[in-house]
Amino acid sequence: MKTPSRMSESTETLCCTGTCHGCASCEEPSHHYICDFGSYFCYDNPAALQTQVQRDMKVNTAQFMALYAWYSWPNVVLCFFGGFLIDRVFGIRLGTIIFSIFVCVGQVIFALGALLNTFWLMNMGRFIFGIGGESLAVAQNTYAVSWFKGKELNLVFGLQLSMARIGSTVNMNIMGWIYSKVRDLLGYTGPSTLGLTLMIGGVTCLFSLTCALILAYLDKRAEKLLCKEQGKTGEVIKLTDVKDFSLSLWLIFVICVCYYAAVFPFIGLGKVFFIEKFKFSSQEASAINSIVYIISAPMSPVFGLLVDKLGKNIIWVLCAVITTLASHIMLAFTFWNPWIAMCLLGVAYSLLACALWPMVAFVVPEHQLGTAYGFMQSIQNLGLAIIAIAAGMILDTRGYLFLEVFFSACVCLSLIAVVMLYFVNHLTGGDLNWSAKKREKLQKVAATEAEEQERLRHQNEDDLAKLRPKADDFSLRNKYLSKLGAQLPDNYSSYLSTMVHRSLLK
Repeated sequence: MKTPSRMSESTETLCCTGTCHGCASCEEPSHHYICDFGSYFCYDNPAALQTQVQRDMKVNTAQFMALYAWYSWPNVVLCFFGGFLIDRVFGIRLGTIIFSIFVCVGQVIFALGALLNTFWLMNMGRFIFGIGGESLAVAQNTYAVSWFKGKELNLVFGLQLSMARIGSTVNMNIMGWIYSKVRDLLGYTGPSTLGLTLMIGGVTCLFSLTCALILAYLDKRAEKLLCKEQGKTGEVIKLTDVKDFSLSLWLIFVICVCYYAAVFPFIGLGKVFFIEKFKFSSQEASAINSIVYIISAPMSPVFGLLVDKLGKNIIWVLCAVITTLASHIMLAFTFWNPWIAMCLLGVAYSLLACALWPMVAFVVPEHQLGTAYGFMQSIQNLGLAIIAIAAGMILDTRGYLFLEVFFSACVCLSLIAVVMLYFVNHLTGGDLNWSAKKREKLQKVAATEAEEQERLRHQNEDDLAKLRPKADDFSLRNKYLSKLGAQLPDNYSSYLSTMVHRSLLK
């Protein structure tokens, strides 16, 4: 993968002068991008093997979707503390390694649960996997902020998301094939076949752990060469800040929960949906179910750049939600080629991610950003856990039509929240829907005013310094004698020259 051509100025200088000894700073980004490839690959292992998991483990859809719920439960809490653990407890290097180990251990336990035909052990594995998965993403973001500055950072985050979606796409299209090869090797289907398949998929987690170790070594080496400090998340989590959240921020939370509840659980159940309704083969169903991630990989950086250049975040979110609603309605009530609806869903999903998440920074002060983003991720995971179980129960009792109606209702709630956000922002004079040019212009005005205030403050300090009398030899001598404990006559006060100076000024 092609990485950004320029890093920080100090890194660039060392590379040009040839004093970086192997250029650890230049080697690091490629490992940084693929550090959580295994996490995203294994996250959707259940979706890629839905038919096999339900058949071999003899579970219904609600129990199957619990595998996603168990991933989300720990992150209802950990989203608040992941940044704290990296900043104050482990440090970025050790933290990344520890969270990668959690991902590996969780995947191994998940696979062992299948091998031993013990479904509760599979749930435990997903729980442990979830402890590491989300926090590993926080660690990767911290590395990005530590190494890339200015305009590059948006591109870096886009490339991170692209690599993550590549991992999800590869999983969707290859795990079914691996299962078939293991089945041919063993000569039968069952828990053993499923367990070995999941264990093979876990190799990607070992790959990510190796990248984390290499990344820690390169970062340690670069710290010595570039005299840089370890990266930190910068998050300051204060639960008391929640009471100060504005109505606009709460509406953003509602949009986030309701929208993603109609995307990720649908993808988790999508493969069998396309097989049963549209009579796709298993391979075709895996391909179309992964198209959302395939589109997201290249389009996320493009849409990020587009939103940066044009602004109007609420309008972009509105377009994404309406497009998603249209996609679900097409899948629910028509037999049109599902590739159309899924491609629309992929475009809408990519656009919403680029327009929604940055809006948080526009409605909360900087010192509350950590709390706001932590709370947003927390309720998102809570919503995904509840909706995943509800979706499985609806599918078991009512079928796919009612499930699609349910997902459409979730998107409708998100649409209502977007419309409310538009009017609330308009009535309160908010900046969520400003154009990029207007926002840039006002930022320049604010920066100019801040510089002028700083200049006036320095000028006042300089004027006061000029009026302040300078200490002469007489006053310095008397002050020194006073510190030694010498008793000075009243007329030898250390402040005598100061008073004389002031009287002359009068």
